[in-house]
Amino acid sequence: MQSRDSYKKIWIDDALAEHRELSIYRKGTVNFVRLTDQAYTVYNSFAIPAHDYAALFHFGIIEELNALPFLSETDNGLDSWDESFLPNSHIGRMVQILNAALAKLSVAQDEEIMLGWQDAPEKLSYWRKITAEDFREFLEKLIGFCEEALRDGYDLEFIM
Repeated sequence: MQSRDSYKKIWIDDALAEHRELSIYRKGTVNFVRLTDQAYTVYNSFAIPAHDYAALFHFGIIEELNALPFLSETDNGLDSWDESFLPNSHIGRMVQILNAALAKLSVAQDEEIMLGWQDAPEKLSYWRKITAEDFREFLEKLIGFCEEALRDGYDLEFIM
């Protein structure tokens, strides 16, 4: 990969509308659904803010979760710009993966990550600050949400 040192750094600010409109700005949702329902019904939702969305990919958690049999139209599993489903029978394993990731993050420090870049019309690179403590809190809440789905018999839908 070529050096991006000559690129102007743009730090993503969630409060700026022009940043939220960038294609590099991604967030998601996890929903409780039942794959056996005849009509699509969302029983509960959990937001994945842009900060935590980026951290899930940066720390390799999405890659680890893709060991699970996610169902998607593209067959890409759990991926950016996609919708996928995880049957209830696999949520327990997902919780184990998330708990292992949380344990590894107990020593994580805040990080600055590059989300992407453009060469034209101007050389720009897009960056985000990842606050480790905020991400750990997000993971704890996500784990609780997944445990609730497991306990109550829901499947999970990921809109990434």
